[in-house]
Amino acid sequence: TVSPSKQFYHCFGCGAHGNAIGFLMSYGGMGYVDAVKDLASMAGMQVPEAQPRSREEAERETSRKEQETSLTEVLERAMEFFRAELKKSPRAIEYLKDRGLTGEIAARFRIGYAPDDWQGLKQAFPDYEHQSLVDAGLVIANEGKRYDRFRDRIVFPILSARGAVIGFGGRVMKAEDTPKYLNSPETPVFEKGREVYGLVQARDAMRAAGRVLVVEGYMDVVALAQFGVGYSVATLGTATTPVHISKLLRLTDELVFSYDGDSAGRKAAWRALEVSLPLATDSKPIRFLFLPPEHDPDSYIREHGKAAFEQLVRGAPTLSEFLIAELRSEHDLNTPEGRAGFLVASKAHLEKLAAPVLRMQVLREFASLARVSSEDMERLIQPHSAPVYRNPARPKEPSKIVVPPEKNLLRYVLAYPKLVEE
Repeated sequence: TVSPSKQFYHCFGCGAHGNAIGFLMSYGGMGYVDAVKDLASMAGMQVPEAQPRSREEAERETSRKEQETSLTEVLERAMEFFRAELKKSPRAIEYLKDRGLTGEIAARFRIGYAPDDWQGLKQAFPDYEHQSLVDAGLVIANEGKRYDRFRDRIVFPILSARGAVIGFGGRVMKAEDTPKYLNSPETPVFEKGREVYGLVQARDAMRAAGRVLVVEGYMDVVALAQFGVGYSVATLGTATTPVHISKLLRLTDELVFSYDGDSAGRKAAWRALEVSLPLATDSKPIRFLFLPPEHDPDSYIREHGKAAFEQLVRGAPTLSEFLIAELRSEHDLNTPEGRAGFLVASKAHLEKLAAPVLRMQVLREFASLARVSSEDMERLIQPHSAPVYRNPARPKEPSKIVVPPEKNLLRYVLAYPKLVEE
């Protein structure tokens, strides 16, 4: 419910409440500044800048917004064309049925089919030569020839946080065809490193479950939704970025990455861990789920069912467990040399970990495994930390604690509790 007079909203289902800015931040995964600018744009207002824009800059901004609006309209029309083509293709329908998808799920994700035609989009765009088709990534122009980017593929529309079509992902139906997945190129409205697939459809399930599951492919997202696991999204053919993690952590309380259990999957998970360290918080766990090598989320949930899959999700190793296990596997902790190497490796990751309480806990785990004290471990990370000073000349006055400039008081107290007590 929304109260225009009091300027707030409240959801009696999940308890979410706040003002218009908070709503866009929570529902759309926006940052504060983006939410303010979005609201201002809706109201026809301009957010004051620290340095007023010149006339030329203002005109460029207006032109950019007009171009983005034009491109989303083109992409919307293309999506409707692909959806209509799916209904005409028995082969594409049979493929989706064989994958266990119902018409309801296909409609929910607006799945379509790009016909096996070099210029199939001419049916939807009589002016096939228009530059907007190239700018939107739908048509490739090469040496004077034009042809559709997506041909004979199942097409998955990619939506922005506000529900606008900004790109597509296409999947082949024959195992021998390559590439398996084909994505829209970067355009003025689509940036792979900022968007995830399925976010609009997953939003309600994410709130209900209190978590989001990041998988590797479009079909994984759709198949999981078909089996009742609706809180999954997928990155768009690119490695996980800080923007992905920040956006998802704003929308839910737990982030779970799902990867194959093979070496490639573990390498991808390790890259995601390194990106996650500076963004991890003390209140929102990040986990890493590894399925058996012979399975992906789609195949696993088909074979074992929703309950078994969600049990794996709930028991997935946390960021700290994955980090410690990987570093332990690379060093022999039974020798001084192995423990020294372990400490050096752990130092680089602890320095990236921003969450203070989690950092303290991980530091103690590392120290215990390396058979050193927490104080020694802290000094290894911050070798130039200043000692605690007392004033012997005036013992009746409170002692002075000099905190190094690179530390805050809480971190210093946690690192040197005994010295601070003295």
